Amino acid sequence: MSKQRSVNRAQQRNQGLIFVVSGPSGSGKTTLVKGLLKDRGLNSALVKSISLTTRPKRSGERNKRDYFFVSPEEFKQKLKAKKILEWTKYLGYYYATPKDFVEKQLKKKKNLLLCLDLKGASKIKQHYPGNAVTIFINPPSLVALRRRIESRCHKTRKEEVSRRLALATEELRASCQYDYYIMNKNLYQAIKSFKNIILKETAIK
Repeated sequence: MSKQRSVNRAQQRNQGLIFVVSGPSGSGKTTLVKGLLKDRGLNSALVKSISLTTRPKRSGERNKRDYFFVSPEEFKQKLKAKKILEWTKYLGYYYATPKDFVEKQLKKKKNLLLCLDLKGASKIKQHYPGNAVTIFINPPSLVALRRRIESRCHKTRKEEVSRRLALATEELRASCQYDYYIMNKNLYQAIKSFKNIILKETAIK
């Protein structure tokens, strides 16, 4: 775990913080986030951000718990009204971070947890330079990453695996732009490092 600069953001503002987590597909960032949210010591002060999406609701999903489900027209209206902080399009559907939800949590002094790609992380940093803490999740190696991608996507074509690895290489080069990085070689140790970052930045006792 490393940090580029020593800044105690908890003393700089009277709002919550935004912890933005990025990492290549297969780096284990989703598993780390789930592990962190189960920690009883962080439950009261850490909230997973709820994204907005135009994709249909799946079985078992609930509006305002899993996602804010909106129509493509509603999405475009929100984008035009500048109510969206960052967005991306995947498999024909839009996914975005809603501004109203984030600002409401910050004003309540809640600390938000977001999983975003490089572009999304950069956008959040631009919007909230004094509140955003960026964390990059590193796989142990590209060899290990390839194994993870192939094991979770056993039906994925070789071309798709190669494309994801190429993207991962690009993302790894950008990891130096983040405030912290975590090497996810051992899940227990990675979650512990993740928690230590949260505690340090928020000064939770």
